Parts: sequence; C-alpha cells; structure tokens
Amino acid sequence: CMENKRFALLIDADNISAKYIGDILEELSTYGITTYKRIYGDWTSTQANKWKGELLENSVIPVQQFSNTVGKNATDSTLIIDAMDILYTGNVDGFCIVSSDSDFTRLASRLRESGMEVIGMGEEKTPRSFRVACTRFVNLENLGNQDEDAESKDNTENSISREVIYNAITNIINENENKGKSVELAAVGNRLVNMYPDFDVRNYGYSLLSKFVEDAGLFLLEKRQNVITISLRDNEQSQEEIRNYIREIIRKSGKKGIGISELSNRVYNKFANFNLKDFGYSQFSKFVQGMGDVELYQDKSDRKRARER
Repeated sequence: CMENKRFALLIDADNISAKYIGDILEELSTYGITTYKRIYGDWTSTQANKWKGELLENSVIPVQQFSNTVGKNATDSTLIIDAMDILYTGNVDGFCIVSSDSDFTRLASRLRESGMEVIGMGEEKTPRSFRVACTRFVNLENLGNQDEDAESKDNTENSISREVIYNAITNIINENENKGKSVELAAVGNRLVNMYPDFDVRNYGYSLLSKFVEDAGLFLLEKRQNVITISLRDNEQSQEEIRNYIREIIRKSGKKGIGISELSNRVYNKFANFNLKDFGYSQFSKFVQGMGDVELYQDKSDRKRARER
C-alpha cells in the first residue's frame, strides 16, 4: 500500500537551493514515508550556510564532505556509497535523489535494477539522462509557490512537447483491449510516467491531468462514480464542435464581427488538434466563409472580418 512505502531521501547540497526543502519533503510524502533523510555537502563552506538552518528544522542529517578531497565529485561518491549501503540493509522500498546533476544517472539505474522505485527531483536544468533513469522525475520549480506563468513553462527545453504526449495517449487508447474504446484516465497517467519519467502536468501549467487532456480537444472524458475514463473523440463530432465554437464567437461579437486572424488564434488555442486540411480547406478565411451563415467583409483598415449574415 502506497502510504507505507519507505523512502531514503538523499540530497546533493552542491547544486540544489535550500529554498526547496519544505517542498521536497511535502512532495515525497505523497509517495510514502521518509525513513532516511541525508544531505551531502561541505558544511564548512559559506555556500552551505543557507542549508544549515533548514536542516535542524526538518531533521535532515548533514554528511560532511570537504570539497578539497577530489573536487566536487567527493559529494557524489559519498552519496552513491551511502545509497548502496542503504540498499543492502533492505530497509527501504525506494530512493529519492535530489540533484540537478547527471552524475547520479548510473546510480538511479542501478537502484532500479535492484527493484527500487527511484524518484528524482531537480531543477529545470537537470539533464535528460538523469531524468529518464528515474522511475519518476519531478521539476523543483513546479513545487510549492515557485510557479512562473504557465506560458513560459511549456517551452522549457527539457519538457516533452505536448504533441508527443497527446500522440502517446492516442496510442495507449488504441492499443487498449477495447481497441479505442474508453480507458481509465489513471491508467493512462501511469503508462505515461512509465514511458516518460519526467512527465508532469505541472510542467505545462496544469494541476490536474484531466484538465491537461481535456484542453487538447482530442479526447472525450467521462466521469462515473469518481472514475474518469478517456476515449478518442469521434472526428465528425469534433468538427461540429469547432464549427459551433466559431459560430458562437461570431454571434457574440455583434454587428462589427471579429477579425479573421483573432478568430483563427482563438480556434487554434482552444483546439490543439485543429487542422484545416481535415475540413478540406487550405485557408482559414475560406473555411469560415464556407460555413454558410457567416459573412466576410473588409473593415476600414482593409482587414478581413467575419460576422453573422
């Protein structure tokens, strides 16, 4: 049972900011209980001062590493040796390794080979090699109130693009025994993390998987007795929905109507899968004109606008 999973938390103080400690512990508590809490760094250096106050408060045990032994890798090797020692005690079900460094990639793989769950946590800059070596990887910037606006999140170089995720979801639904019929959303979420350990809807500015999936415009979500299922949208239904959405915007925009480029932006923003070719058009204005109950006209600045006939 999930609550009773025991984790060893090992933090590399050299490249993680102390401001994250509360968020790290809170996030880890959603996976199980933390039995070991250790942090590795040179506690004689002024750089480590910020961590010192946090350690007492959160009962994390500092492990001293003099950085003059073998440069920065001293911390890494001590953390790795400790991890292997803890592994052999057989007292834990998993490890949480907090670092933005690729040096722990091999360790994460080795622990997983021994049947351990490995949760990696690191900053946005963490290399992909370490992220995918973990069972699951969490971006520290997504935790607590460290949020930036959702827009900038989507373009982070290390996040997987939405298209890749949407395609993966489509494939999961198609491969399902029901062949394209509905699948439980929770099962889809688990499969995605197995495929992409650092997949996290918080990378895209969402707090719920259901909202992230719904906004794609590609899938139908249904809720029955607290179980959410997901299936592929019927294309015709999706097309009708797009046309109705356009009609609604044009109707609300009144006599002056709405600029074609603004209308196009709103449609593309709402329906991530919108493709003019599906409707047999190569130009958005021609597509709107073809809807019959819509009139296109040029305004005083010669810009194309659409309004109700």
